[in-house]
Parts: sequence; structure tokens; C-alpha cells
Amino acid sequence: MSRRSGLQAAAWGGLAAWAGTWRSVFAQARPSEPLAQPLTAQERAVHALCRLSYGPRSADLAALQRLGAEAWLESFLATQLRGSAGGQVLPEAVQVRLQGLDTVSLSQAALLQRYQEARRLARLDKAGDAAANGAAGVVSAQEARRELVRPILAQAAEQRLLRALHSSAQLEEQLLEFWFNHFNVFAGKGPVAALVGSYEREAIRPYIWGRFRQMLGATAKHPAMLFYLDNAQSVAPGFRPPARLGDEQVARPRGLNENYARELMELHTLGVDGGYSQADVTELARMLTGWTVDVRGALGRQGSGDLFEFAPRRHDNGSKQWLGRPVTARGQAEGEWALDVLASHPATARHLSFKLAQAFVADDPPEALVAQLSRSFLASGGDLRAWVQTLLGSEHFWQREHLRSKFKTPYQFLLSSLRVLDAQPQDMQPLLGALAQSGMPLYGAATPDGYKNVASAWMNPEALSQRVQWLSRLNERIAGVERGSRQGGSLLKTLAPLLSEHTRSVLAQEPAELQLALLLGSPEWMRR
Repeated sequence: MSRRSGLQAAAWGGLAAWAGTWRSVFAQARPSEPLAQPLTAQERAVHALCRLSYGPRSADLAALQRLGAEAWLESFLATQLRGSAGGQVLPEAVQVRLQGLDTVSLSQAALLQRYQEARRLARLDKAGDAAANGAAGVVSAQEARRELVRPILAQAAEQRLLRALHSSAQLEEQLLEFWFNHFNVFAGKGPVAALVGSYEREAIRPYIWGRFRQMLGATAKHPAMLFYLDNAQSVAPGFRPPARLGDEQVARPRGLNENYARELMELHTLGVDGGYSQADVTELARMLTGWTVDVRGALGRQGSGDLFEFAPRRHDNGSKQWLGRPVTARGQAEGEWALDVLASHPATARHLSFKLAQAFVADDPPEALVAQLSRSFLASGGDLRAWVQTLLGSEHFWQREHLRSKFKTPYQFLLSSLRVLDAQPQDMQPLLGALAQSGMPLYGAATPDGYKNVASAWMNPEALSQRVQWLSRLNERIAGVERGSRQGGSLLKTLAPLLSEHTRSVLAQEPAELQLALLLGSPEWMRR
């Protein structure tokens, strides 16, 4: 066995030992000080850096050491709460790279046109119409389909990862992930693959620091959501289209569909225990009939324009009773009023506040914090900036029991590992492949509730084994990481403030060639 092979085998063995004893090892990673003991200034700074960003870069830790914990923390929190409104947040090279992604600037109409053309070509392939298209034409159709839709999804994923890795507005990027997960759509469903980047760009990102009602309305009207939860096809009972719609139509009427109405109340606003009934789901679905996508109109827009359309003929104009209130026929205004009611409902405030506290504080967040956030949400009219400020101003966020209490999801683990190595990856496909292999493909949560952010969803031997495998490959080679950044000894010194005495002692005894993988596989690094 060569020396290199021996080291690789040792690395696998060492990492397997970490994963195999994960329950006891992770127990050692938690703070040993009494939980009532306040965090020191240094601990507060490290806590903020690990919880409000996708992990530290070497420059962040150097600045923390240079400025001192208190001054650094004050500056960091102010910067994060300003977000991208505070000025340029991306390095020039990353901005140039983003500008080179040609599909991210396409309109909803242009994106749907590409999807429709891909469907047309797929039908040609399936029919095998050699007489009309020619054998060579079928091959060209297959190639064109790959060129039409796959680059759209790939570029959407690339821009998401580039921003998450390099943006100085790290809290904003974490909130983008939080809200996309809350209003989840699945790229594997029909035209959503072509529209998911537009959805994130137009319905989520602009409203991160706005009001919840704005984001709720934007997601409700975006074609990605209308297609994903089938409201584009939902019509009043008995509705008959004037004529058979063409093959390009992907929003063909199929009767009343309750999917979006149900998830709108259960997941997006009130919560499963929000005080509504099945009858309320049906009535809300009736109120939202006619909220659809102008598919045929998109084909004549020369690649411009949004696609939401209220189609009066599809709307149920009958009388309704929803959440104990009578609803008269008012067309689109019925749905807009329903969104107003849901956005300002106390149950919505509590549901959202629990989710925010769970994402940023603890898997089982303190009831007092949830109540505090709920009051802030209602008092501010759903002002999301004020709501997040309440979170960061709460004593609960800074309690010792929540220090390193959150287990990283695969997405967070990958990003934090790349950031600490100051990675500059040029090819995102291996990273996207690693996320898919770990069970968290980007834009790949099939169910409307999105991905879980609690330890029970990700902390198991199989999931840890996936991380072990990725770390082993990372230790051998990773594109965009300077050789010096892969030296475990140097990184061990840099990350010393984040590691326990036990972990530092164990790693210091290992060969330098193994320290990087072992360090990034350590219990402290698995937590945030």
C-alpha cells in the first residue's frame, strides 16, 4: 500500500470513527458551562457569526481578532440588518460571473416559452415523426430540449450558491433560504423547472425586508406557485372552456382544486392548528378560482411580461362563508381580501414566529420567544425587518443553552465548509451533486412543506456517512481552494475559537494530511 493510500484509508477510518460514535461525540460538543452563565463577548460574537451567516471566512475571524469581540459584533449586526441595501455586497468578480448567466434575466413569459418549446420537441421525439422531422431532427430535438430547460435551472442554482458563498449580507441569504423553504415550490414539477429561479428572484428576494403581505401576494401570483399547487387549473364547478385549448396549454381547467388553498392556510399562514375547517379550505379554493396563468398570451408577448392573470369566466361567483364571515362575489378582490385576512391573523403571527425561532434559535424554541416575536409581527403589521430585529434583540437568542445547539443541514454544512476554506469553485455541478446525494437537492423538496431544519431530520448515521464521503473527496481535491487553505494545521489554528479543548487536543495528535477532513467532520463543525 502506498503512503497516499494509507493516509486515505486512515482518513476514512478516522472519519468513520467520528460518524460511528456520533451520539456521544455530539454530546461532548455542547458547552459545558452552566446554562445560566451569560455568554462572554467572544462567545456572543462567535455565536452571531455561526448562526447569522453560512459560517466564517478566515477574514471574518481575523477581523474579530483585530477589532475585538464587542466592536466587531456591533458592526456585524448593523451590517446584517441593512442587508443588500447597505451597498455592494458581492465581490466584483462574482458580480461579473452573475452577469454572465444569461437566463437569470429572462422574463416569466420567455421562460415559459422555452419550456413550451421543450415540450413540443419532446412530443416530436415521442411520436418519432421521422417523415416530418427527419431522424437527424429527432436527435436535434433531444439536444435542444437539454439546451432550453436545463441551463435555466442550472443557472438559478449557480446564482443561489454564488450569493450564499460570497455575499457579505449573509443574514439576507439565510432569510432567502428560510422564506423559499416556507413558500416551497418543486423544480421537478412541469414548468416549475423553468420558473423556479424567477420565483426566487421576483417573489421572495425583493420582500425579505418588506412586509409579509407583500411576499404572500407575490408568491400567490407567481406562475411557479400557481403551477406547483395547481391553482392555475382550478375553476368554478361547471366551467366549460369556449373551445379545446391548444397543446401549448399547461393550465387546462380541471374543476375546483383545493391544493393551494389548503397549503396557503396550513403551511403559508395559519398553521395546521390555526382554527380553520375543511369547509374553509373549500371556500377559499372557490375564492381563488380564476387566479391562473396566461399561457396562451405569453406566446405572443415576444418574451416579455409577467404571467399572472385573473380570468373572470373561471371564477366562482357564488356566495361563500369563510372563517365565519360571509363573502360576496367580488372577483379577484375576494382572493386579495383573503390574503389580507390571513397575513394579519394572530395564528399566522404565531406560526411564522415559531418557524423563525426554530430556524435561528433552537429546534424546540422557547415559548416566551415565540410569543415575543408574535407580538412584534402583529404590532408592526408584518414588517419583516422589525420582526428579525426583535429576534436579535431578544435575550433568548443569546442564551448559553442555544450556543451551537443547531445541527447543520446538508446545505449549511456544504456552504460553511467552502466558506471557511475561502473556496472559489468554478464548477457548481459537483456541489449540487453533493447536495442531491445528501438528500437535499437544491429546489428539490417535492412536498409543499420544504426541507426540515431540525436535527432529527439530518443527524443519523447514513446522513453523517454522506458527509464523511464528501469530506474525504474534499481533502483530496477541491476546485477553487488554494493549497495553503487545505492545510489542516493552519485551519485548526484559525478555527480554535470555535472548537472545544477536547477536539483541539484530538486533532493536534493527527497527521497534518488528515486534519482538514477530521476538523470539518468534528462535532463542533457539524453545529452552528
